[in-house]
Amino acid sequence: MAEPLNTTGADSSAGVLPHQAIRRLAAAFGYRDFRVLWVGACTSSIGTWMQSVAENWLVLSLTGSAFFLGLDAFLSQLPIMLFTLIGGVVADRRDRRHLLLGSQYVQMATAFTLAALVYFQVVHIWQILTLSFFTGCAQAFGGPAYQSLVPSLVDKKDLPNAIALNSIQFNLARVIGPLLAGVALATLGMVSCFTLNGLSFLAVIVALFSLRIRHTPVITTERVMTQLHGGLSYVRHHHALFALTALAFATTFLGTPLLTLLPVFTQKVFHQGVGEYSRMMAFSGAGAVAGALVVAWLGRFRQMGAMALLVQVVFGLLIIAFALSRSLWLSDLLLFASGACLMTVFSTITSLVQLVAPNEMRGRVMSIFMVAFRGGMPLGSLTAGYFANVWSAPTTLVVNGSLLALVAVYFLARYRGLGDE
Repeated sequence: MAEPLNTTGADSSAGVLPHQAIRRLAAAFGYRDFRVLWVGACTSSIGTWMQSVAENWLVLSLTGSAFFLGLDAFLSQLPIMLFTLIGGVVADRRDRRHLLLGSQYVQMATAFTLAALVYFQVVHIWQILTLSFFTGCAQAFGGPAYQSLVPSLVDKKDLPNAIALNSIQFNLARVIGPLLAGVALATLGMVSCFTLNGLSFLAVIVALFSLRIRHTPVITTERVMTQLHGGLSYVRHHHALFALTALAFATTFLGTPLLTLLPVFTQKVFHQGVGEYSRMMAFSGAGAVAGALVVAWLGRFRQMGAMALLVQVVFGLLIIAFALSRSLWLSDLLLFASGACLMTVFSTITSLVQLVAPNEMRGRVMSIFMVAFRGGMPLGSLTAGYFANVWSAPTTLVVNGSLLALVAVYFLARYRGLGDE
């Protein structure tokens, strides 16, 4: 006679496994301060992506030029290259919460200013470019402070999970923000996107005021430039940090033009409007969320660097495929997959840098990393915008995707032990 099924035991196992998986995915949410900051940052990021979509469309409407799209992206990121290293030193010398609050106030002011210019119909391209530069200045000081604050909110064992969850909030915003921007642009007009972004900064401000943890900077009599030189020297002589920083620059320089040139593909390749553009942005954001979820679930493991490089090879091939695609549904799928790959690479590399960086130098180490990672965005966008005008947007992305895959293969051969450093 057949043995009866042990349904009780089966149900128990089925219930435990999903529960364990969820706990593993959301480990960093067990820390109250991390949860508070995560919610505030997510709300603000949604507003930021709403403005990004509306601003790109505004620039293209005013100028009809891919070059100005690239120039706007360049000027918004230029301060990252100019001032972030100083911002990293300041983040090690001052209260990181205060730096973040100042950054939010400036970004809120620029959003409301742009909303007013559009509302009164006096907006010109030079004003948009100027406001983008001021926003970048605020981020140059707020970025290192934020990156340095996150590791103090969780235990070291949960740091890769926290970084992945932080990437998830940013990329949830990449999904929700463009979709809301599409609705807002169609029903309320462009002013609403900029206004809502300004209001969204209140969420971060409230979150920062409610944090229980306090950062006590190390008292030092060293000059700012002496500390800056010390940080640069530390990264230059640290095998893993130097390689990761160089890789970060290559990734963003060659990879982010995929998003910068999306309005051009929407209008000139697929002959669609702002609704399709926001949908494409949402697909890319959804893929990024999926990639960050994978990294959050994996946590800390051996050969993280090797995995990131293999994924980057795939990312380069996906960029080439998108450039050659003339099918909307296929392009949406390719954007989803490329978003997942980009976020997997980003989260993994950032986790490796945070795990290696000592807390007393974290602001400087992260600022150097940010200069490379964020600095590659404006340079890549400006370069891609120029060549998209000279050649075409598809040709430019084919070149970028090919170079990105080759760079990953080089690092894979040159730095095989990167993930074990």
